[in-house]
Amino acid sequence: MPYPPRPPPSPKLIATSSTADPALLEAARGGDERAFAQLVERYRPELSAHCYRMLGSAHDAEDALQEAMLRAWRGLAKFEGRSSLRSWLYTIATNTSLNLIERRPKRVLPIDYVGSADAHDNLGLPPLESIWVEPFPDAGLGLEDGYAAPDARYELRESVELAFVAALQNLPANQRAALILREVLGFSAAEVAEALDTTVASVNSALQRARKTVDERLPEESQQATLRSLDDQELREIVEGYMDAMERGDVEAVMNLLAEDAVWSMPPLPAWFTGADGLREFMHSGPLSGEWRWRHRLTHANGQPAVASYAWYEPDQAYRLFALDVLTLEGKKIKAITSFINRSTLSRDDNFYQRYPEQPVDDSNVSVRAESFGLPELLDR
Repeated sequence: MPYPPRPPPSPKLIATSSTADPALLEAARGGDERAFAQLVERYRPELSAHCYRMLGSAHDAEDALQEAMLRAWRGLAKFEGRSSLRSWLYTIATNTSLNLIERRPKRVLPIDYVGSADAHDNLGLPPLESIWVEPFPDAGLGLEDGYAAPDARYELRESVELAFVAALQNLPANQRAALILREVLGFSAAEVAEALDTTVASVNSALQRARKTVDERLPEESQQATLRSLDDQELREIVEGYMDAMERGDVEAVMNLLAEDAVWSMPPLPAWFTGADGLREFMHSGPLSGEWRWRHRLTHANGQPAVASYAWYEPDQAYRLFALDVLTLEGKKIKAITSFINRSTLSRDDNFYQRYPEQPVDDSNVSVRAESFGLPELLDR
C-alpha cells in the first residue's frame, strides 16, 4: 500500500468547477432522482470532508451529508441560480452541520479531556456518550493536495489533520463555519455571510476571533510541511520501524522512534501517556506485555501516516482489527500516537478495559470502519 500522498513543494490551487449542467438541473427540478444524483455526485467527496471538519466525526459527517442531500433534493425547485450550485450545496451542508452540533457534545481528543495518566492506574472508563474526534479516511473523500482557492489560508489536506480538526472543535459553531468556509474553502466574506445568514462585518469579526483560537492550538508546523521535509525512504523507515517494533514487542525500539515529549492516547479510553517513564511502563504493562499477539498493516488517515493494529482474537481464530494508530510526526520522530480503538464500550468494569484487545466488537464503538480505510476486518496471519 502506498504511503500518504505527498503534497508538492509549492502547493497548487485546486480548480473546482461549480457550473451545473443545465439539462441535468432541469431534469432534477422536474423530479428525476437519477439526474439529481448525477448533479450532486461530483460534490459529495468535498462536502463529506466539509461536514467532518465541522463535526469532528466521520459518523456524524455521514449523517449530516445524508440529511443535506435530502434537503437539497426537496429544495432544488427553489434553487434560482443566483449562486453556484456548489455554493448552494455548501450552504445546506453547513447549516445541517450547525443543527447537528446543537444536539451533540463537543468532540475532543483525550489530551484535551483529562490530564496524563499514571501507567500503574486503570485506563479509565469510556464516557457514556461518544465525545471523541474520530479518524477520517483519505482515499476518495475530497482530500486533494494544495489550496482550494487563492483566498484560502490552509491546505485542504492540512485542514483535516487531527490537530487542526481538534482545534476547530474549540470554536463556537458559527466561528467554526466561518473559518472553514473562508480560510479552508476560500469562499468570499460575502458568500460566507449569505451562507450563515449574517453580515460581512459579523463574518470578519468571527474570523478574527476564530483565527486567534486556532493558531494558539496548532503546532508550529503542519503534518503536510513535515511530510514534505522527509523523503520516501525516511518516511518508510519511521512507519515500518514502528510496525516491526510493535510486532516484536520491542519497547526500546519503539522508544527510539518517539520524540522526547511524545504522547500516546487511545480513544475511547480517556487515559493517555507521556514522558519516557510513563510510555515505557504503559507499553510493558499494556500492548507489549506479551499478553497479546499483533499484526500490522499500513494505511493513512487525516492526511497522516497510519498503522492498522490487529490483535489475535480467539473466537475468530484470526487477527481482528483492534485500533487505527494515526501517527503525528515531528521531524524524523513520532510526536503522537492516537490509537482509535474498535472494541465495545458498554462495560462499566475497569478490568474489562485492562484486557481490551480480547474484548468483543459491537455497535457501541465502531470508530474505524475497516473498508473505509482500505483494510480487512480480519487477518489470518
